[in-house]
Amino acid sequence: MHQIAATFLEKSETKASDLGHRATINFNIGKYNNAVKNGKLQFADLAIARERAKNIKWRAIEHLDNHLEEFEQNFIRRGGKVIWAETAEQAQQEILAICQAKNCKSIVKSKSMATEEIHLNSFMETHGIECVETDLGEYIQQLDNEPPYHIVTPAMHKSKEDVARLFADKLGTDPALTPEQLTLVAREKLRNKYLEAEIGITGANFIIADTGSVAVTENEGNARLTTAFPKTHIVLVGIEKVIPSITDLGLFWPLLATYGTGQNITAYNSIFSGPKQENEIDGPEEMYVILMDNGRTNILQDTVARESLYCIRCGSCLNACPVYKNIGGHTYSTTYSGPIGSVITPHLKGMDSYMHLSFASSLCGNCTEVCPVRINLHELLLHNRQKAVEENYTSGGEKFGWFVWKQGCSSRRMMNMAGGKWKNFFFRRFFAKSWGEDRDLPEFAEKSFNQLWKERNR
Repeated sequence: MHQIAATFLEKSETKASDLGHRATINFNIGKYNNAVKNGKLQFADLAIARERAKNIKWRAIEHLDNHLEEFEQNFIRRGGKVIWAETAEQAQQEILAICQAKNCKSIVKSKSMATEEIHLNSFMETHGIECVETDLGEYIQQLDNEPPYHIVTPAMHKSKEDVARLFADKLGTDPALTPEQLTLVAREKLRNKYLEAEIGITGANFIIADTGSVAVTENEGNARLTTAFPKTHIVLVGIEKVIPSITDLGLFWPLLATYGTGQNITAYNSIFSGPKQENEIDGPEEMYVILMDNGRTNILQDTVARESLYCIRCGSCLNACPVYKNIGGHTYSTTYSGPIGSVITPHLKGMDSYMHLSFASSLCGNCTEVCPVRINLHELLLHNRQKAVEENYTSGGEKFGWFVWKQGCSSRRMMNMAGGKWKNFFFRRFFAKSWGEDRDLPEFAEKSFNQLWKERNR
């Protein structure tokens, strides 16, 4: 077994047995479920809205090259600069080059999964540049030296008491502070960072081809401060985030808000179309958009898996997944966890190292049911499993085991010959460990239904 898969199973066993962790997650996801139920009421016909969104993303991905070039032309026309990065290392080096050219010592960063994907914070730190998270959840995780736990709510696994203790330990505050007081402490700490930073970095929820714009969605205003105070604004975004037209936001913004947090619309929705123009009084003097591949074209060339590029990163599939709710986000040891992470990570980081994620699913289909753009996630998990077998990433022992199982199940005579005693012995001998200590092994009857039927009816 690959070491990454072995670590995943070990962490899963630990987290699944942590009842405190499970209680916190279920409480937070329960609040999310209630909010989403109300948010969906804004749609006159939700099924049609989801189908339209899927069709728009289908068109965007099928003509991805044309839309990206259209975005680049329109963005450059307004004074912006576009950089293409094929790998995470290239993206890191491009950002570092900009920072060094500006003599940058401090960066403020709005919440961005793309920057988490390339481990930007630690990379900048090795070059003597401070990179401060300004989203409250991300700031909490940075203080605790942990990666995000969830795509939308990075500190979902922490209770308010956990956060109070963390602030007391790291910032010297009173451990009895309320959530409102803790928020004010974070606000006070971060305000000076906005003023000191030479560069602001954000991700993008959407990049808009026909206007050459970047759309950013948030609830705290930190992205607006990140892009307003520093003189340079850098956007790091995956190439799959493109949508054809600015009019498409009228559909995608409400869908993202409803399925992400249960709101009708998020508190702050910003569109950036380049640096500050001559007739404008605020905004950055320079704006860069780094279009990152980092394995996305691997997904693009797989005509079945390509559908996963429709994802708008709302996180709803994580909240619906029974596996995620029991093992949590950190167990996956990847940037993108839950069902969508299990689908795309093997393509982004290698099937040989991460194929186990696609097998860590009950295939209940709940992820597909809740996806706002109707990605067939459970079918894509099966597709990854098939690829792992076809590309010979499964072990020889596993292949032999399935061969024996196939032969046995293909022959009624062999099934009847292997009575309950032998079946129980075989199961205890070879499957006890993978079955887990928390579940009782099934007991096979001495005689099969087929044998009992023959005896009864002669």
